[in-house]
Amino acid sequence: MTGDVSSSARRLEAPLIRTNRLLLRPYRIEDFEHLLTIYGGDRAQFIGGRLRPRQVWDGFMNVIGHWPVHGFGGWAVELSGTGDLVGEVAVHHPVDYPEVELGWLLFEGFEGKGYATEAAAAARDFAFREAGVSSLVSYIDPDNHPSRRLAERMGAVLDPTAPTPNGDPCLVYRHPKS
Repeated sequence: MTGDVSSSARRLEAPLIRTNRLLLRPYRIEDFEHLLTIYGGDRAQFIGGRLRPRQVWDGFMNVIGHWPVHGFGGWAVELSGTGDLVGEVAVHHPVDYPEVELGWLLFEGFEGKGYATEAAAAARDFAFREAGVSSLVSYIDPDNHPSRRLAERMGAVLDPTAPTPNGDPCLVYRHPKS
C-alpha cells in the first residue's frame, strides 16, 4: 500500500502532539459519544451523509487500529487550555482508498478559529517526518468549500489525475512535504 511505513516506525497508539493551542491525543472510549453526535448529524453531509452507530464505531476502531498496522492513524483534538474536544484529525489508509489520506472534522461551534488548520498541519507534519509517509492526499467533496480552502491554505493542490476511493466523485488535494 502506498505510503506505508516500516515496522520499526509503527506504534501501538497515537502519540501526543502539542501545537500552540491544541493537543492531538489518542482516542478514549468517551470520545465515541461525541463522534456519534457529529457523524449522526448534518455535519456528516460531506463525508457520505449520516452514519449509523455501528458505522461510527467501525470508523472509530479503524483509525485507532491504524497505529499498530501502519504507524499512523487518528487523533482526538482538544483545546490545550480547557480540554474541550474540538474535533478529530487522521492520517489513514482504509482498504478502499488508493492513497494515504489526511482528513479533519470539527465539532459544531469550533469552526472559524483555525483549529482545523492547526491540527491538520500537525498531522501532516507527523505523517511526513515521523511516519515516513511518502505521499499524502485529502479527498474532499466538491461542495465542501471550507475544507477545500483549508487544503489550499496548507499548500495542497488539486490533482485531477489521481484516483478516488471507489471512483467516488470527489476532489483529490495533494499535500506537499513540509
